[in-house]
Amino acid sequence: MAAAASDSDPAAHPRDDPSLPFASFSLSLSLRTPAASLLSPLTASSPGLSRSFPSGAPGAAGRRRTLVWFRADLRLHDHEPLHAAVGASSSLLPVFVFDPRDFGKSPSGFDRTGPYRASFLLDSVADLRRSLRARGGDLVVRVGRPEVVIPELARAAGAEAVYAHGEVSRDECRAEEKVSKAIEKEGVEVKYFWGSTLYHLDDLPFRLNDMPSNYGGFREAVKGLEVRKVLDAPEEVKCVPMKNVLEPGDIPTLGELGLSAPPAMAQDSKSAAGSNLIGGEAEALERLKKFAAECCMQPNKAVKDSTQNSIYGANFSCKISPWLATGCLSPRFMYEELKKHAIRAIPSGSTPKDGDGTSDAGTNWLMFELLWRDFFRFVTKKYSSPQKTSEVAPATGCTPAPAFA
Repeated sequence: MAAAASDSDPAAHPRDDPSLPFASFSLSLSLRTPAASLLSPLTASSPGLSRSFPSGAPGAAGRRRTLVWFRADLRLHDHEPLHAAVGASSSLLPVFVFDPRDFGKSPSGFDRTGPYRASFLLDSVADLRRSLRARGGDLVVRVGRPEVVIPELARAAGAEAVYAHGEVSRDECRAEEKVSKAIEKEGVEVKYFWGSTLYHLDDLPFRLNDMPSNYGGFREAVKGLEVRKVLDAPEEVKCVPMKNVLEPGDIPTLGELGLSAPPAMAQDSKSAAGSNLIGGEAEALERLKKFAAECCMQPNKAVKDSTQNSIYGANFSCKISPWLATGCLSPRFMYEELKKHAIRAIPSGSTPKDGDGTSDAGTNWLMFELLWRDFFRFVTKKYSSPQKTSEVAPATGCTPAPAFA
């Protein structure tokens, strides 16, 4: 999935310290969702935008049409842009865009998205479409550049607002800026919400620019913060009438994205172990449910201290990272579900620890992995905006040309 971050820094996360979590699953930063070409040529249209990250759903000041741009948030539960749009709009236009640039080569010559990751993404988009259709809505899918597709769709649907989750990496932030610039003259409101971390950006006890650069300092700073409540998935999604205006569009194949499935992928799909991961919110929720149940049946699986080694081995982890990276699963929802099972997951006779240890009747080792994930995402966000090298760190003989240009 998106770039995975390591928590192997011995200074910040010593492996013999029972009060700290293990990186038992990949701490993916995010998956940048792509863009799409329309079925018919449309004229670009769109808004002067608000690039804030609202902390709550806006009031229903007027009944309007809102385009909800799905990105690395392929779910209906705990989705603030969708929740806000449902409350403030008469109808919605849910959109996902496959950006061809996400499937090309990076400046270093590496594939931005390989066939396995792309296949997982296709599964996730298909699952999101099924979920929306089950609630009376639909998902418009396109292949193209978001800064072209989003304004065109907004104009075609007569949308007065565009809601989306803001992301953290440089390329994702640039995509947001391009979309904003493309539609700023059309009078359409644009709002980017925050929703990819356990703790909300607005709740941090420091400005992002002043964030501690090491995990230990970050953990101390956020100690005691409350996790916001999970937003329920909407029971009904009323979409903009698409007949004679817009076609939902087909979900592309790997070949249409310029990728080909390696022989190993076909073999994996036939294996008894089912090594191919299935993308989508439904699969993510089912996996989380099973993992929580296993934690209750095998208490040691949910707790890690210096005397318990039960989390080691082939099945030591929940293996939920791909669904977190694509946003099929909300970290807050994961936290709430695991917290419900935490008391039962702590073995009888064990002594709960205070502070940031294994937890006292409230959390387990896996929840602290979510905190590590928060740390990496906030650090990425901190340095993702284009800055002059001198603003980031003192120049030295080894300082590269604009590191964040």
